[in-house]
Amino acid sequence: MFLFFSKLLPLFFYPLGFASLMLLIALLTFWKRPRSAAIAIFIALLALLLPSNAWIANGLVRSLESQYLPAAIPTADAVVVLGGAVKPQTAPRPWIDVNEAGDRPIYAAQLYLQGKVPLIILSGGRIEWQGGGGTSSESADMAKLVEAMGVPATVILQDPTSLNTRENAVNVKKIMQDRGIQKILLVTSALHMPRSMAIFKKLGIEAIAAPTDFLVSNQDLKEPQGTPQAFILSLFPDSGNLERFTRALKEYVGLIIYRLRGWA
Repeated sequence: MFLFFSKLLPLFFYPLGFASLMLLIALLTFWKRPRSAAIAIFIALLALLLPSNAWIANGLVRSLESQYLPAAIPTADAVVVLGGAVKPQTAPRPWIDVNEAGDRPIYAAQLYLQGKVPLIILSGGRIEWQGGGGTSSESADMAKLVEAMGVPATVILQDPTSLNTRENAVNVKKIMQDRGIQKILLVTSALHMPRSMAIFKKLGIEAIAAPTDFLVSNQDLKEPQGTPQAFILSLFPDSGNLERFTRALKEYVGLIIYRLRGWA
């Protein structure tokens, strides 16, 4: 039940859900309280316009991604890859598909092939009511992907049951204890890394951040100030900016909830 409400309730704080809520209030109060309806519409407009601005969205994303920037990667006992990177092989997909976070297993395979680690731990199940019923676990799909990149199946370990980042860490810790693993490289999206590292450290896991899947580059931060054309376009609402802002806000909300529960 916690998992369901942790997915449901924050939706009303994200720009699209919050704006929809304000518009619903405006609709219900329009005839009897037009002033209140106008205020609700104005708030809804701000809730959509501000997060869809390039400067605001990129700034919020960067505030998370800059906390763990790429550095020289040392060797470790294993690399852990957190789920959220692939879509199952369901019709009409001819094979598993990767999404924006598909860089995660690809980067982990690269680290293995570079000799940084002798083992790869893939962590991630699928939520049944989010399209995961009747499909293989995400860890199994990621295993297919890294094997296709040349990683032997014998060096791949899986956690196929975890459904959130906290469960990722708990299950990975058990695998580490069973296999005598002391130090890991943690691979996840740069946006997700601050929350992930906080959770792993809270459980006493020696993890070294190996972020990938950066949504904002240094060039993205320069573009709004680069040319007049880029500046003008940055002032207009953009669905991509709205999505990036929402993802960053989701991480901050998740971090607050996890800290309140003592998980991070």
